[in-house]
Amino acid sequence: MEREQRRLAALHEYHLLDAPADDELEAVVRVAAAIARVPTATLNLIDDHRQCQLTTVGFRGADSPRSESMCAIRFEAGEFMYTPDASRDPIYRSNPWVTGVHGGVRLYGSAPIVTPDGYALGSLCVFHDQPGTLDAVQTARLRDLASVVLALFERRRQARTNRELAVVAEARQRWTDTLLETIDVAVVAADQSGRLTVFNRAAREWHGRDADPTLDPREFASRYQLYATDGVTPLPPAQIPLLRALREGTVENAELIIKRPAADPMHVTVSGRALVSPDGTPMGAVVAMTDVTSDRAQQRAIEAARRELAAANEELRRSNAELTNFAGAVSHDLVAPLSAVRGYLELLGDEVTGDHRAWVDACCRAVNRMRDLIGSLLQYAQAGSAPIHRVPADLGRITEDVLADLQSAVEEASAEVTVPAPLPEVSCDPVLARQLLQNLIANAIKYRDPARPCRVTVTAARTPEAWSITVADNGIGIPPDQRRRVFDMFTRLDDTPAGGHGIGLSSCLRIVDRHGGTIRVEENPGGGTCVIFSLPD
Repeated sequence: MEREQRRLAALHEYHLLDAPADDELEAVVRVAAAIARVPTATLNLIDDHRQCQLTTVGFRGADSPRSESMCAIRFEAGEFMYTPDASRDPIYRSNPWVTGVHGGVRLYGSAPIVTPDGYALGSLCVFHDQPGTLDAVQTARLRDLASVVLALFERRRQARTNRELAVVAEARQRWTDTLLETIDVAVVAADQSGRLTVFNRAAREWHGRDADPTLDPREFASRYQLYATDGVTPLPPAQIPLLRALREGTVENAELIIKRPAADPMHVTVSGRALVSPDGTPMGAVVAMTDVTSDRAQQRAIEAARRELAAANEELRRSNAELTNFAGAVSHDLVAPLSAVRGYLELLGDEVTGDHRAWVDACCRAVNRMRDLIGSLLQYAQAGSAPIHRVPADLGRITEDVLADLQSAVEEASAEVTVPAPLPEVSCDPVLARQLLQNLIANAIKYRDPARPCRVTVTAARTPEAWSITVADNGIGIPPDQRRRVFDMFTRLDDTPAGGHGIGLSSCLRIVDRHGGTIRVEENPGGGTCVIFSLPD
């Protein structure tokens, strides 16, 4: 059954069934009748259920059931079949073509038509209504004619295949031509001698002319305005990407400038390779050029911006260094004299009474305010200019150190500062982190609500990429419209009873910024303020 399926597939590949026979096949059948010296002959093809008489001599052919075919009885054996009188042959005598239903065949000879793969398609059949004989020469020639029939079948199939391939090739060529003319990539090809063969639309537009197959490759640069990336040096032949691909086999991301006749120069990247036929014969080379003019302009702009940024960073480092030096000068040249002034005022206060003592006390308070302001400014400068050294640091230990420093302020305010859960180890600059927490806790105590005991809580929570630290108090709070402004330099709320210079939260913002984090103010659900800052990993 499987072999029969393959045989039928081979038969149908020739596209012969139900198609008219050409003149050559008809001539072969006539020659067959002449060789056998009989009046009738036919070329039969055997399908799965019928016998198709492709062409006949001496009678009008027609299809008939395969079960009634004389040729179908033994054709798959691949041997020439011959009987002098079919009516006396036990194989054929009951066949309708012998008994008179379709004909009265007596002399019968059949040469099978067998493909090179061994599949029988049908037979070249000669017959007569009278008994007769076929000698060895006649049978040999009939077998030759069967081979000729198969050759004609093969030629016919090949011609059909060639037509189909031509149609496919033409469609592919149209598709390729359409693609080449549509894309915004310039495609250029040359033959093995380097002579140009292909310029697509983009290549013609970019160069302002078509491919010139007569042009010597050494003249490519001058004719098509090819330059090195400096836009000044004409590209030597050894560096032209198309010729490099022809010579070296491949070229990747070569860059050049095309000076166009009526437009700005183009900066292009070029990649390509040599063309080789399936049998290894060199055929030429092809390259594709991509316009990167805007990309290179953007790169130049980025490089210029990087240089400007580097210069700005250098200026910033210099400025920070000067700020640090200034802070040191302030610490030494202003704080020290103020301490001396305060010392003399205290001595003077011991010697005076009445209004004079009040005047001296006012001067002392003014000196103290100036000293505190200078200290706050110094902290702000150090928060923004001191080198930052991030290391894993125990935030709980840092908080303990801060509370030790603020012990007198805590006791004076009868404040309760709690850490409900152990604080984590975070990545930070321990010195700046201590300054940050000290400012926030000190502010929470300073701006407490006199109507209730001061309570301050420090907690931490994990986010996907950072630790979020909250310093919450039950103090006087900050109005919603002021919560962003309080981080500005020298900002103080008008209704705040406590003193201050408006620098502490600005310093906190600088510290958090330098760690790559954020800081914000929210309302404490129980009344007061929550300051929340993050320290990214």
